[in-house]
Amino acid sequence: MLNSRSTAHRSGRHRKPKQASPSLRRAVVLAVATPVAGILLTAPSAFAAGKAAPKTGSAGLDPAEQRIAAHLNTRRQDPRLGSTLSGVVLDATSRKVVWGHDATTALMPASNTKLATATAALTVLGPTSRFTTKVVYGDGTVTLVGGGDRTLTTGDLDALAQTAVAGLRHAGRTSVKVRVDDSLFPEPTLATGWNDGYYPDSIAPVRALVVDGHHVTDTSLDAGTVFAHLLAERGVTVVGDVTRGAAGSGDVTVGLHRSDQLSVVVQHMLKVSDNDIAETLLRMTALHAGRPATFEDGTAVVRQVLAGYGISLDHFLIHDGSGLSRANRIPARTIADILDLADSPAHARTLRYIVDGLPVAGEAGSTLGPEWGRFDTADSRCAVGKVKAKTGTLTGAIALSGFTKAADGRWKVFSFIENNSTAAAADTKDALDGLAATVNGCWA
Repeated sequence: MLNSRSTAHRSGRHRKPKQASPSLRRAVVLAVATPVAGILLTAPSAFAAGKAAPKTGSAGLDPAEQRIAAHLNTRRQDPRLGSTLSGVVLDATSRKVVWGHDATTALMPASNTKLATATAALTVLGPTSRFTTKVVYGDGTVTLVGGGDRTLTTGDLDALAQTAVAGLRHAGRTSVKVRVDDSLFPEPTLATGWNDGYYPDSIAPVRALVVDGHHVTDTSLDAGTVFAHLLAERGVTVVGDVTRGAAGSGDVTVGLHRSDQLSVVVQHMLKVSDNDIAETLLRMTALHAGRPATFEDGTAVVRQVLAGYGISLDHFLIHDGSGLSRANRIPARTIADILDLADSPAHARTLRYIVDGLPVAGEAGSTLGPEWGRFDTADSRCAVGKVKAKTGTLTGAIALSGFTKAADGRWKVFSFIENNSTAAAADTKDALDGLAATVNGCWA
């Protein structure tokens, strides 16, 4: 049985990482301004551009793998999966292709896109990085300065208010104006493939300041209003409405809050498939790579990072960090590549948090939990606790990609992406859960 932070499946892998060429190393250093030292300099994926497409066949497969391939060849024809499926199964140690079906066909990946976003964020920012929210004071105005922390809570703001009020009282101030500075990110826009209906339900407009994950049109002014109330509760008079404006160059810092480490944020993002965190990380990744905090620059950095690791970008197209864009296209083979990379011992120091953050089949509170009706059919129930995988769901696009230990005792990497099925989404998810149980071997 897997647990939510299991690393046991890495213990049996003894890869000798290949060294990247000097030209690749130079390209990566130039492309990404602040990579974690050494991360992009070794171990390109075994499925880099130019590798042969996966084939379905029995050559070199053990009996358990032959059963996996045979069953998947039959079960991929399930009417609930429609006629558009990209899928692949790899042996996690040897990187052998156990099974593939249109594995290099690029389909709409939905939230499997977050795996690429997480890879770039952990690489460029580093897993121990944190996001800082500040309170500064100058000329009778207290300014709440957003630093891209999508996990900021009212409790965090209250601690900032307490510190700020202490400083104001020391300076003899009993009344202030309050403003917010969210200039770290440009004005929110819609990504290619988004529609106006996404705001603010599926995702809030992406700003550098938000509290309690509120889904409102202006998260910055909302956070500023919460902060102003907290100041007032502590006896400071707030004059006028909360406004937006840049902090003054001479303003003095009177409060500071730092988020959890990025490793923790990434794990949470993947566990619950948080769209807002994903889009914020895309912008912070762009900024730390020396580029503007936009969809276009963030996705460009994601491509540069993946290419630096040797991941094939053939047919890879993304327009956002969350996977909400209906214009995104990624093959199952590439998703499996990214997971294989994250699980590689050569990159465990930086990328293992992706594997740690994958939902476990049957894990309450995750996107594979019973509250979402996952792994609860006669075919898939046997895989509860035995599969770790990232989900993906949009209208007309369902994906499931992750790891499981097969009947031969060896870990397998799998990715299944389905588009355009006419079946109900819940039925298609059940079918994909069955494919994961097939790879595990419990549905024999």
